Amino acid sequence: MVAIFKKGSFFMLLVAGVFTMSTSLIGCSSQTTEKTAVASSNIKTKVLRMGYQSAGDIVKIKGVLEKRLKPLGISVEWSKFAAGPQLLEAMNVGSVDFGFVGETPPIFAQASGVPFVYVASTKPGTGEGTAVVVDKDSSIKTVADLKGKGLAFQRATAQQYFVVKVLKEARLKLSDVKHINLTPLETRAAFERKSVEAAVVGDPHLAVFQKTARVRILRDGKNITTQGGYWLGSRTFVKDNSELVKAILEEINNIGKWAETNPREVAELISPEAKIDVPTLELVSKRRRYTLRPLSEEVLSGQQTIADLFYEQKFITKNINVRDATLSAEQYAAFTPTDVKP
Repeated sequence: MVAIFKKGSFFMLLVAGVFTMSTSLIGCSSQTTEKTAVASSNIKTKVLRMGYQSAGDIVKIKGVLEKRLKPLGISVEWSKFAAGPQLLEAMNVGSVDFGFVGETPPIFAQASGVPFVYVASTKPGTGEGTAVVVDKDSSIKTVADLKGKGLAFQRATAQQYFVVKVLKEARLKLSDVKHINLTPLETRAAFERKSVEAAVVGDPHLAVFQKTARVRILRDGKNITTQGGYWLGSRTFVKDNSELVKAILEEINNIGKWAETNPREVAELISPEAKIDVPTLELVSKRRRYTLRPLSEEVLSGQQTIADLFYEQKFITKNINVRDATLSAEQYAAFTPTDVKP
């Protein structure tokens, strides 16, 4: 059963895990491809425009969505983005229908008026895939030592919430450090050039640095409460294509089950496109969670807590209600896979 809950007339749902973006594999999704008899009245598009981040999206690599949707006359177009904010900006201008982001980008996007809806939520990983790092020879020994120092990370991503939590532990605020706003790839490059004193680095870049012993971790995300990530869709697209959304989520959840028990195979699939060795990517995979979960009251309340914090700290100028970016109970019920569990 999928746990759904009410806020006036609001209901929320589940989500999938992602490697660095989403996840799907042909071996696992074959069980669903044969049952894709989708009512044409619930599909009003011939092209599914998927957004993803970085390299190594298993859904894209294996062409699972293409295989499932081809009999319906639907093609799939993929667009690559540096991070969640860029993906959501593309959704805002109407060039992306569906995509996965971390917990923070939806808050900034909603405050900016992007017409998206929450479709599903992923389970949080172990937290070890994101960390504040310094060079192994740096004189900075603790998070408290970051006061007055430069810290690179991308604004409006999940990294910002992580930074706020980490600094709070050390009795610091974001204003106590010199924030350098860089995308994940730019952050990695700047760190390699030693042009930044400290950085927030996430997988797979963090795993690469750890393997080469080039960084010292000041604090990773272990035991820091996070929301996981979210699958989002354009509001119009989701409302008009409920059966298509259901097919997408079924593929994601089926492959998620497989991925969580086969990290080595996941790494082997991603390695050629990501251009990272298999053992490093296996570590990344073990730190991730891939399956969908119901977007419960607890999950949604956690997302609202982040939104409230960002408003209080003036990161966003509008006090938002995350429940406004939702659909009705009937709409969520129409595309919720039956095997999604809390």
